[in-house]
Amino acid sequence: MKRFVVLVAIAVLAVTPAILFRTFGWRPGALLDTAVFGMAVLSAGFMLSWGAEAAEKRISKGLILAAVALVTVLPEYAVDMYYAYQAGKAPASNYVHYAAANMTGANRLLVGVAWPLMALVHWARTRQRMIPLAQVNMVEIGFLLLASLYAFVIVLKNRIQLWDTLVLIGIFCAYLWQAGRMPKVGSELEEDDEPGPAAALGNLLPRQQWTWMGGLAAVAATVILVSAEPFAESIVATGRLLRIDEFLLIQWLAPLASEAPAVVIAILFVTSGRAEGGLVTMISDKINQWTLLVAMLPLAMTIGAGRVIDMPLDPRQHEEFFLTAAQSIFGVSLLLRLRFGVASAVVLFSLFAVQLAVAFVFRNDAARAIESLTTLAWVYLAAAAAVFIRQAPTALRNIGQLRTAVAVRQLPEAAKAQAGERTSKET
Repeated sequence: MKRFVVLVAIAVLAVTPAILFRTFGWRPGALLDTAVFGMAVLSAGFMLSWGAEAAEKRISKGLILAAVALVTVLPEYAVDMYYAYQAGKAPASNYVHYAAANMTGANRLLVGVAWPLMALVHWARTRQRMIPLAQVNMVEIGFLLLASLYAFVIVLKNRIQLWDTLVLIGIFCAYLWQAGRMPKVGSELEEDDEPGPAAALGNLLPRQQWTWMGGLAAVAATVILVSAEPFAESIVATGRLLRIDEFLLIQWLAPLASEAPAVVIAILFVTSGRAEGGLVTMISDKINQWTLLVAMLPLAMTIGAGRVIDMPLDPRQHEEFFLTAAQSIFGVSLLLRLRFGVASAVVLFSLFAVQLAVAFVFRNDAARAIESLTTLAWVYLAAAAAVFIRQAPTALRNIGQLRTAVAVRQLPEAAKAQAGERTSKET
């Protein structure tokens, strides 16, 4: 418990400068503002992750699960909602591009960096080249596939509308309902063993646990709401000051700060022998952001505008969204055999690295950048088609076995990771 208290104290100290800056209206400069408010968002994200980590074990269904899911991605939502709200107030401004950039960057970071990290850390720890998943994880894979396919509807329309908000929220709610019916994936560790700092809360009385969890959530949410606006604006100012494309900073720097805590918690699951838990956590985060985050953009713009308004996608954002959807489809294809290997991780990360390189090389050439994004998207789709054709029979068999398990009420068996396939050939 002492270590946990020390970590909380460090997090509180880290957010204190941001609170002071907002309280007294200090804005000394773009670089310092970005550092101070970025550190606050990062620290608040860790506090949210600790609280959610402790709560998730005790609450697994219904509306409270939805609340936990929303809380854990609040840092990313707060920044993106600010950009979208400002875009609604000024539809012709760059805020429309910023909101789209932050959303696509967050989604691509999860699949291109966070997923590969799970497999690579697992391999470094155990020398096992596969993370096995369980049949019940076809729920996550199926809903991520559904959301990814719907993303192409948005690509074809070239705009995100309130109708899309309803559909995507519906997909997310259906996912929560279905996931709530599934048992947790089995683990070699005891259920009471928690991998992160919040494990210390398990030694407290229930009332004390809830006090800690509620306090962490309240403090973190306050810090994020206070820091979102200055952090978002300081990134734009920093890009202009350093003559770096602010679009790229918003696309990658802001999501990196807001995603880091959740990724760290997932890595702790992997290093504690729960690799499947860490990977499924990242898949679930992807579902959250590919449904709710996208859904909230036209809603925030509508609130900012004071009237119903769509979120248009300009040629650059259209191809960014197309690339994000294509990457998501490819990521799903690599999970169809219910295992995720080192080779798959390397491919995902390599393609992501190519995206970054292309963005940097063509940062001053919009036409070439758009052309490169389109090419990369088709590469993802071609690779996904090849994997889907090869793995479709296995995926259908897994779905059939899961449906049978549900029918005969043998879900605990379906919740066991496919340990026998850990040393199988990789996808």
